[in-house]
Amino acid sequence: MPSMQPLTIIVPTADPARFHAALSLAAAHAALDRPTRLFLQAEAVILVRTPIAAPFDDRYAAAGLPKLAALLEESRALGVLVIACQSGLVLAGMTAAELPPGIETGGLIDLLRGEGQILLA
Repeated sequence: MPSMQPLTIIVPTADPARFHAALSLAAAHAALDRPTRLFLQAEAVILVRTPIAAPFDDRYAAAGLPKLAALLEESRALGVLVIACQSGLVLAGMTAAELPPGIETGGLIDLLRGEGQILLA
């Protein structure tokens, strides 16, 4: 039986392409029934400000790939825990109440207390 190795993916910048790639990886990992977290660090929090969209959404949709908002929803449905950096919320001028449903807040200390592998997207 394969191990249930947890994976944490850190998105350190407000780059929608990196976020899309990180969400794709997180969704695939979660689809294997493995615990998966995605941490939006600092400025990356702005990526979940509604409406969630990326400049390439229409091009991706035309190629049969999910738009950014749909990929976020699919990832969450697969059990990916999405965490918005508390400091990032301040940088973005947002509050936790403005986050989409299911997105939690947290900090690096708590994140590093977890187990498993950490990837930087």
